[in-house]
Amino acid sequence: MSRDGLDRRVAVLGFPGSNCEVETQRALLAAGVKADIVRWNESPDRLSHYGGFVLPGGFSYQDRVRAGALAAKETIVEAVTAGAEEGKPILGICNGCQILVEAGLVPGIREGDVEMALAPNHRPGGAGYYCRWVFLKHVASPGRCLLTRLLGQSEVLPIPIAHAEGRFVTSSNDLVATLRENDQVVLRYCDAHGRVSSSPDVNPNGSVDDIAGLCNPRGNVLALMPHPERAAWLRQVPEGMETLWATDRSGAAGRGQDLENEGPGRRLFEAFGWEQG
Repeated sequence: MSRDGLDRRVAVLGFPGSNCEVETQRALLAAGVKADIVRWNESPDRLSHYGGFVLPGGFSYQDRVRAGALAAKETIVEAVTAGAEEGKPILGICNGCQILVEAGLVPGIREGDVEMALAPNHRPGGAGYYCRWVFLKHVASPGRCLLTRLLGQSEVLPIPIAHAEGRFVTSSNDLVATLRENDQVVLRYCDAHGRVSSSPDVNPNGSVDDIAGLCNPRGNVLALMPHPERAAWLRQVPEGMETLWATDRSGAAGRGQDLENEGPGRRLFEAFGWEQG
């Protein structure tokens, strides 16, 4: 990757209906990563100068057809695909996750094929949009995924979800086994103690194999349904959660500067940082 200053910038892509561009940019800036918001109708040539991309959350094209399906057809996504082939770090959050899957970038076993979908949430007693904090377990091998390289093996993170179509599904009986063999399942839903479970109390949408985040075979593209930008500061963590993050949050009450400390989602954005020099 080029050492010039421009290549150290990340482009946060905004599509019609995206609504998390600004908070995602703020999370990147807080992590020490320079970031610009780039709209879907700008020249794809502009993206070639960026060192990485984030596709943020929202409801691109009102989730018509399927969430992310229409945005995945935009010309600017071709530039994202080119960046993925060059090894640039790419993070898709919620709607961005859906776009990456619909574009065939994740899981990416058969290049360009749409091998999975993000189906409507499935849980007892409810359907549709669902928003709450969950726990994620980092299950990939150390360094397997570029965007989680700063997380510890089996580390558990509290992160919020906010989606209506977040259930990873596939029609292939063999695909999930292949993803496990390839170590592409990066983050799974778990309880506060790291126990992975399909229980609705743990897995909020019925995702196959309790998958919350998948990477491509190369490991530089991560499709993640939960929202790390909403957990980038300690002040965002709810008090009362069964986690040390909540304990630290309670301990910082009344001390504004301490509340601005790093939250559990910050390191996914810090992973975009490049060595200086």
